[in-house]
Amino acid sequence: MSVPLVVPHASVLLKWVLPSDDEPNADRALLLRTAILEETVRALVPALWLYEVGNTVARRFPAQATVWLSALMKFGIEEAPLSNPWLAKTLELSNRYEVSFYDAAYHAVALVHGGLFVTTDARYASRVTESGSVMTLSAWTSPKLLPRRSGKNQ
Repeated sequence: MSVPLVVPHASVLLKWVLPSDDEPNADRALLLRTAILEETVRALVPALWLYEVGNTVARRFPAQATVWLSALMKFGIEEAPLSNPWLAKTLELSNRYEVSFYDAAYHAVALVHGGLFVTTDARYASRVTESGSVMTLSAWTSPKLLPRRSGKNQ
């Protein structure tokens, strides 16, 4: 059984560092982070993720920006390589549904790589639902734990 691929939006990644008292669905975002750490889910993001997250953190929480952004960078989230199929899908989503290139970039990663785009933006998810591979964080549930593999022959 393969590990499901999830493409967390910047809004989900932000919940990993922002104070959880003020963040709706922070518990679900932290469950996703745990699933990634436990390797029951594989995460993949577009290369722009740090710029988008950094923009919010630097403006809203300048005193914590260095620590929080460094922590996210150390997490080692895999970045999807830029490719023509990704660019074509991003532009298609952006134009067809009149959504931002930024949001479409995450969604396109999910579509091109056979994953699921998880976002806090219910309006975006509703607008593009017919394209598939998108879900709101509030609807996301962690997959059942897969047995860990150990030993040479497994």
